[in-house]
Amino acid sequence: MFISTLDLLKVGIGPSSSHTMGPLSAANDFRTRIAGAPTDDGSAPRHLRCTLKGSLAFTGKGHATDSAVLLGMHGYNAEQLAHEDVSKLVDALQQRNEITVDGQTILFHAETDIIFDRGAPLPQHPNGLIFELFDGDDVLLSETYFSIGGGFINTLAEINELAAPIKTESMRACKFPFDSAQSMLEMSERHALSIAEMKRANEHIHLSEAQLDAGLDTIWQAMSSCIENGLSAQGILPGGLDVPRRAKTLFDDLNDNPDNATINDWLCAYAMAVNEENAAGHMVVTAPTNGAAGVVPAVLYYYMQNEAGTVQDAHDYLLVASAIGGLIKHRSSISGAEVGCQGEVGSASAMAAAGLCAVKGGNTEQIENAAEIALEHHLGMTCDPVAGLVQVPCIERNGFGAIKAYTAASLALRGTGQHFMPLDSCIEAMKKTGQEMSHKYKETSLGGLAVSITEC
Repeated sequence: MFISTLDLLKVGIGPSSSHTMGPLSAANDFRTRIAGAPTDDGSAPRHLRCTLKGSLAFTGKGHATDSAVLLGMHGYNAEQLAHEDVSKLVDALQQRNEITVDGQTILFHAETDIIFDRGAPLPQHPNGLIFELFDGDDVLLSETYFSIGGGFINTLAEINELAAPIKTESMRACKFPFDSAQSMLEMSERHALSIAEMKRANEHIHLSEAQLDAGLDTIWQAMSSCIENGLSAQGILPGGLDVPRRAKTLFDDLNDNPDNATINDWLCAYAMAVNEENAAGHMVVTAPTNGAAGVVPAVLYYYMQNEAGTVQDAHDYLLVASAIGGLIKHRSSISGAEVGCQGEVGSASAMAAAGLCAVKGGNTEQIENAAEIALEHHLGMTCDPVAGLVQVPCIERNGFGAIKAYTAASLALRGTGQHFMPLDSCIEAMKKTGQEMSHKYKETSLGGLAVSITEC
């Protein structure tokens, strides 16, 4: 199992990695398959349809899944959209009612051809999409995709071939092939190397030193920009809940009254700034998902601003965080639709705790301990977004994830690294808890806070 840091942490757009970025990628992929289909004989226009299944059907409207499919079918990708006015672009594309692929005109009415099927989900994964290209009444081309969290997608053939629902590369080519926290600890001791050093060496399968550093710089710059954009923005978030942005007001108050400001306050301001940007559909970095995008940047931003962090610290933090995130993704899940918010904010908190512990001088045992502490205290957390929007409770929840990460790192650094519960066991507990959790609490907005609003 190998997941690159630059794949786990990638620049994209809000509001959701699994419900926006994944469907965007799936639509793009199906578009390329259309290009390879037999050419139109001109007798009648072809017709495209996309059916959303499971969690995508229940909360797709709130997560802009239909907009993502529309954008992807028109050939847009996440990097292109990071600096676009996406709402304006979507409005324009909705008027076209057709797409053009290699000179072929294909009918596609987004309002009627994107179907939110709230029946039984596909058995392989709760986030399913079925794309079909029709020639008259005949299905000319069809493909089923699964958005498995963090913007990653699998086809039906791919997901059926995998022991775990994740597409990765073999670790055999890696210099330090750890696929569990235990093997990571053993390898670090055997070779007298840090997690960051081992992760960096493994990245060199595909990336040169310069390419990796440039990619890490891009990720850190995007995270910083996202925080700063959120700290300067005001107004009401889209979606109909009339939730106001609060990060700027909080940030301004902290600057005006620094003697009354705590670490918790600053971490909340930074994390909430990111997730308000995400809720607005703006640029964020999956870390490891959009719904949890504020935790990893908030902790690193605080460290860089207040504890004299260097560029090398930022690189090491991101490498260690991604090493932990990769283990969680490989051994369990980072998808809220699969295991609830414990897999999103819980994973992000573990990643941030590990990264912070590393740059503050923690050894491998302390880093593993920090990740375990942070993840342990998110076990059982449900994903129950009100109205299917990544706003309530998601924005505040990122602030608390950052606070838990900082606390976990501090606790671990004050210990020896020896502790009772191994990280691998904690990840396994998260997986089993997610499997036993009702689908009502896994990004369907059918339970919990999502149905507990009383109109007065």
